[in-house]
Amino acid sequence: MQEEIEHKTVNLAISTTKLSARTLLRGMQFLLRQYDKNASQGKQSMKRLVRQNRGVTNVEIQKTGIKDFDRYAKRYHIDYSIQKDLSCTPPRYLVYFKAQDTDALSAAFKEYSASVLDKTKRPSVLAKLHDLAQSVANLPDKVRHKQEERGL
Repeated sequence: MQEEIEHKTVNLAISTTKLSARTLLRGMQFLLRQYDKNASQGKQSMKRLVRQNRGVTNVEIQKTGIKDFDRYAKRYHIDYSIQKDLSCTPPRYLVYFKAQDTDALSAAFKEYSASVLDKTKRPSVLAKLHDLAQSVANLPDKVRHKQEERGL
């Protein structure tokens, strides 16, 4: 497995009229920048996070809202890994992140908790819809029924 990772090949397509060393260098720099952007952002495996050698710390969170937290972590460019601790019941979830991201993580958690509180304060759309349906059902019937008169 490790050998496969070490022997990866890279395809680079450059459209140019004259291929010079400078053009090739710019293409390779662009490719490396794109690879670095995708390689180490957002949710990662624990192995990949530890491999960055920047120190790892953790925070405990509840299972509910892990996907919602993911959106805020992406906004603040936090590299993290979620691990499930089965040693206790109910299991707890630990978010591991790089030690240098503590300020960004605290800001992301603050914004995430504010949004969770906002959601609990908002009334449910289904409850509103149910109330409106009840009020419509209680309205008097406004349709006039005309009877056909037949003349004999």
